[in-house]
Amino acid sequence: MSEEFVACHDCDLVHRIPVGQEGRSGRCIRCGGVLFNEKRNSVERTLALAVAGAVLFVVANVFPFLSFDMQGRVTETTLLSGVRELWNQDMGSISFLVLITAVVAPGMQLLLLLYILVPAHLGRAPHQLSLCLRLLRRFEAWSMMEVFLIGIFVALVKLGDLADIVPGPAIFSFAILILVLAGAAATFDRRGLWRLVPVSA
Repeated sequence: MSEEFVACHDCDLVHRIPVGQEGRSGRCIRCGGVLFNEKRNSVERTLALAVAGAVLFVVANVFPFLSFDMQGRVTETTLLSGVRELWNQDMGSISFLVLITAVVAPGMQLLLLLYILVPAHLGRAPHQLSLCLRLLRRFEAWSMMEVFLIGIFVALVKLGDLADIVPGPAIFSFAILILVLAGAAATFDRRGLWRLVPVSA
C-alpha cells in the first residue's frame, strides 16, 4: 500500500499515513491535533456547487437587485450600478471596497474553483495548482458578500417609509450564492488535490 507523509500543524511531528479511501480523518499521536479530515466525493460535490454558484453570480450581476417606487417613479438598481453611484457621490474608497468584496472576490473565487476542479474531475492536475490554491485562499478572505447583504437589509429598513421597495431576482440569487460558496468552501479538499500531481522521478 502506498504511503504519504503528513506533518502535524501544531507540533510538527511527521507521520507516515497509508493512502486509503476518502472520508478518513487522523490525529497526531503526540499532541492530538487534527492531521487531516478528508471529504467524500470532494471534487464532484464542490464542482457542482461551483457551477451553480457561477449561474447565480451571473444572475446577481445582470438582473435588477432592487426596484424603488417613489411617487410613481420607478428606479431599478444592479450591483454594478450601486458601485457606480457610490463613485459618483465621491465615495471612491467605499465604492472600491464594495466592488472588491461583493463582485471581484466572489467572481474570482468561482473562476478559480472551476479552473481547479474541472481538470481534477477528469483526473488531471490543473496547471499551476499551488499558485491557484494560494490565490483562492486570498480571494476567499476578501469575499464578504454577507456583510454587504446585511448592509442592504439595514438600508431597506431605513428607506421603507420613503419609497416602495421591490426585491429583484438578483438579491435572491445573491443570498443563495452566499450559501453556495459556504458549501463549496466546506466540501473543498485541498489535500486530496495534491495526489493528482505526478511525482518527479
